[in-house]
Amino acid sequence: MNVSSSPFPAIRPVSEADVPLILSFVRKLADYEKLAHEVTATAADLREGLFGPHKRAEAVIARSGDTPVGFAVFFHNFSTYTGRSGIYLEDLFVDPEYRGRGVGKTLLSYLAGLARKRGCIWLQWAVLKSNQPAIDFYKARGAQALDDWTLYRLPVE
Repeated sequence: MNVSSSPFPAIRPVSEADVPLILSFVRKLADYEKLAHEVTATAADLREGLFGPHKRAEAVIARSGDTPVGFAVFFHNFSTYTGRSGIYLEDLFVDPEYRGRGVGKTLLSYLAGLARKRGCIWLQWAVLKSNQPAIDFYKARGAQALDDWTLYRLPVE
């Protein structure tokens, strides 16, 4: 099912059968970001997070014909200041040979449209400071850096 208004690429929500594909995209993204050593997720972990009884995230795949060329994983967050939810984009990746063809733009537009449809206040994400191509891509789409905020993480395991 093509839920994108653009003929290229076709964007569609993932099915359980796509879990190995999502894991392969996660690994490609980690390789690109030079963080492959941090990937510990298994297909079972992703299946549980995307389709389990306590679903934690959603994902979509971009395809060129029958070829999967990119993906995005996202989930809802909530702003107490506005009393509304937003969508947090966890991962967005396009295979290098398909970059510059509108795939990333279509994925981002799809997610922004989904956020509007769901009554969200924003689409938000983090970008590695070293990933200048992604920073340039997002800025060209009108995204603004939240330089007054610093992302923190507290390991709980």
